[in-house]
Amino acid sequence: MKEPRLILGIGELLWDLLPEGPRLGGAPANFSVMSGRLGNHAVILSRIGRDDLGRDAIKRLDPLPVDSSNVQIDAAHETGRVTVTLRDGQPEYVIHQPAAWDSLELSDTWLQLAERADAICFGSLAQRSVESRQTIQTLAAQTSSSCVRVYDVNLRAPFYSGEIVQESLELATVVKMNDAEVPQVLGLLGLPLNDEPVPTRLRVGAERLLSEFPTLQMVAITCGGNGSLLVTREAWHQHPGVHVQVADTIGAGDAFTAAMTHYLLRGADLATLNEAGNRWGAWVASQAGAMPALSEAVRTGISAAIESVA
Repeated sequence: MKEPRLILGIGELLWDLLPEGPRLGGAPANFSVMSGRLGNHAVILSRIGRDDLGRDAIKRLDPLPVDSSNVQIDAAHETGRVTVTLRDGQPEYVIHQPAAWDSLELSDTWLQLAERADAICFGSLAQRSVESRQTIQTLAAQTSSSCVRVYDVNLRAPFYSGEIVQESLELATVVKMNDAEVPQVLGLLGLPLNDEPVPTRLRVGAERLLSEFPTLQMVAITCGGNGSLLVTREAWHQHPGVHVQVADTIGAGDAFTAAMTHYLLRGADLATLNEAGNRWGAWVASQAGAMPALSEAVRTGISAAIESVA
């Protein structure tokens, strides 16, 4: 049997403080948990405080199929917190700072993991501080040429800039963003879009990014309940989405990214990548929180639905 693929989620590990109570999250952590659930050796590279929230984070991760043994402990800064309010199921965030994940240290252990990684995922938010930004970008640059490097844009105002987006895209082989972020990203890069109809505009935007960044191999654009668009230099594929009763959308995009990455490492075609991303993203949206309990029956059922597309 093949060794599990080594997949790293680099960046923020934090608590979403929701009206009904705290839930563990942070896009790279959500991505890592889903990657682990799909059978990979998924590792969270983040930093927490020496506090109750930090201890609770590790306790919450322990029973999950994710490796949290490389999470750093910070004596000076608190574990990350985000105050979340939901409006019609859509989250709005107040991201508190500074947080422990603003001080990610470039350790030898992290570098060795990056050198061996089959895939890594990083975003914009954890690059808001110079220290963490340098660590994340060095780790991404340290990976092998065959490593899938996913830049999950995940713009959270005011914690991004054209410079962060540009530098991240230069390192990435795959970029994932939602439909609302496409014009924002292109605007930040000085590549504004014309007024074509939305589906065409998204595809043209993706093609513009592929022509601008030679290392980029695929652009993934999620459209909420309306599915997703995957674009490479050779082809594109649109998925209509999977209809579910939405509990909340927290972590749904991260599940999409993890599933897409998992099947990309297996050489799947665009239709299968899109099916996988939408199936798992929809399942997380149908549950409360980003790391809901997952039964073997549900996992097997979703996997079978994805395989039927192949």
